[in-house]
Amino acid sequence: MSGRLYLIATPIGNLGDVSDRVRETLAGVSVVAAEDTRRTGSLLKHLGIQARLTSYHDHNERQKWPRLVEILENDEDIAIVSDAGMPGIADPGWHIIQAAIERDIDINVIPGPTAFVMALVLSGLPVDRFTFEGYVPKKPGARKRLFDELTNERRTMVFYETPYRIEKTLTEMIGVFGEERRASVSRELTKLHEETIRGTLSELVEHMSNRTAKGEFVIVVAGVDASPIRTDQYAAPNDSDPLP
Repeated sequence: MSGRLYLIATPIGNLGDVSDRVRETLAGVSVVAAEDTRRTGSLLKHLGIQARLTSYHDHNERQKWPRLVEILENDEDIAIVSDAGMPGIADPGWHIIQAAIERDIDINVIPGPTAFVMALVLSGLPVDRFTFEGYVPKKPGARKRLFDELTNERRTMVFYETPYRIEKTLTEMIGVFGEERRASVSRELTKLHEETIRGTLSELVEHMSNRTAKGEFVIVVAGVDASPIRTDQYAAPNDSDPLP
């Protein structure tokens, strides 16, 4: 027998997005492994939950997952949570997921908000096919190599970026994708100052140059040769089939 591993999506801003299932699961597990115990501790306090917290982040993931597997194999349940959003999506989680699969430990995902999905939908760009590239590399050479690899990408591309490099990254994208490539930038999703700006890459750079960047950003870039959708080509609803 073994315990169950829960991967729990937590709010990316608005605490009202916590589901009853998230609340019940966090209250029922033996251990909550959190990317930031202070942030998760505040969430648990808000939910009225007392839990055994342990840290599980990028810097200790390789050392920590074997101990967490031992707990699971001792028939105790564990929840993995990140600062915000879904564990394993540009956040820790991959190693323990692989270890659980290899040991036939039951894994459950408790769904919730994910920033890149929201930004993708809000962008107005094609969403039928897309590629999620995670955080843009910090080093200029690595960024350039990534963008060069995506030069002929036909799918919509999604990236995470920090406020410190957002303008520079958009400028470097122009050098590879061209200034007229359609794109969007979203920030503060689900929060009070949620914002999505749409336009060409050159228009987004101009917009960002005139303001102080705050919050985590999601950049969505159209694939090569992606044609804008014309809404005027669709006929109006037939009067015989009115909207309710």
